[in-house]
Amino acid sequence: MSTFFKALERAEQERALRNPAPPSPPTDVAPPAGPTPQSAVPHVPPSMFVSPQPARPEPSASNLQAIPGVEEHLVSLLAPDSPEAEQYRALRHMVEQLHRSSNLSIIAVSSADGGDGKTTTTLNLAGTLAQAQDSRVLLVDCDLRAANVAVNLGMDDSAPGLVDAIMNPDLQLADIAQRLSHLNLSVIAAGRRPSAPYEVLKSPRVGDLFDEARKRYDYVIVDTPPLVSVPDSRVLSKWVDGFLIVVAAHQTPRRLLEEALNLLDASQIVGMVFNGDDRHVSMGSYSFRRRYIVRGRLDR
Repeated sequence: MSTFFKALERAEQERALRNPAPPSPPTDVAPPAGPTPQSAVPHVPPSMFVSPQPARPEPSASNLQAIPGVEEHLVSLLAPDSPEAEQYRALRHMVEQLHRSSNLSIIAVSSADGGDGKTTTTLNLAGTLAQAQDSRVLLVDCDLRAANVAVNLGMDDSAPGLVDAIMNPDLQLADIAQRLSHLNLSVIAAGRRPSAPYEVLKSPRVGDLFDEARKRYDYVIVDTPPLVSVPDSRVLSKWVDGFLIVVAAHQTPRRLLEEALNLLDASQIVGMVFNGDDRHVSMGSYSFRRRYIVRGRLDR
C-alpha cells in the first residue's frame, strides 16, 4: 500500500500549492483524496474516493424533513435534497454499479479508529439506498461495543437485536428486523450488550443470519467496530462482500490508516470514503464537487 500513501502525499503537496495560506495538515494525518492514479491502490477492485459533506453539515431549514428522533447528521433522511446528501447519492451510485457488476450485496463500513464518521456514513449510505422505492435495504449494527444505530434513528434499542438472535437460535431474521416504513428501511439493532463481543461475532450463527439477509434484501449495510482498536471487524470479514473504509480528512493518522488497510485482504476493500473534505465547496449551482475513482478513471 506504499504507493497509495505516496499518492496522498502528492495530493497534500498539490493542495498546498493551490492554497498556500492555510497551514498544512500534520504529516501523520491523511489528507483528502486528490487525483489518484489507478496504481495507487494495487490489487484493489474498482475503488471509490468520495468527498462527503463537512463533518457537521447544516442543511437549510427548507430542506429538512420532520422525522422524530433521527440524529441531525443523517442528511440522506432529513434533507435528501441538500448538497450534502448528494455526496452520499454519489456513493450510492457506485455501490449500485458494483452490485450489478460483481453482485456486491453485503457491505461493511469501518474505519481505522473511532471518531472518523463510520456510523454516520453507514446510516447515510443505507438511507440513500433506501430512497429507491424498489430496493430492499437492511441496516445491521454489528458494533456491539458502542452500538448507536438504534439511538441515531430514534428507535427503541431495548427490542431484541442481533446479539439476541445469535444467542437464541429460535429467533429468526424476521423477529429482529424492524421495518421503518416511513424510511423504506429495515434495521437490525445490536440488541443486548454481550460480555465478550468478539466471541459472539465468531459464532457460525452470524453467517446463517447474513445468508438469510442476502436472500431477502438487495443491500445489507453493516456498521462495524474500528479495525485497529478491536478484532471484531476482522472476524466479520468472512461474512461480508467487502469493506468501505472511512477516513476523516485532516484527522486520521496516516500510520493508523496503513495499519487498518494491512489488516484486511486487499480484495475486500471496495472503496474509501474521505469524511469532511471541504476543499470543493463552491457557491455555484453545484455546491459540493466530488472526486472519486472507479475503474481507474477520475470523475469530478
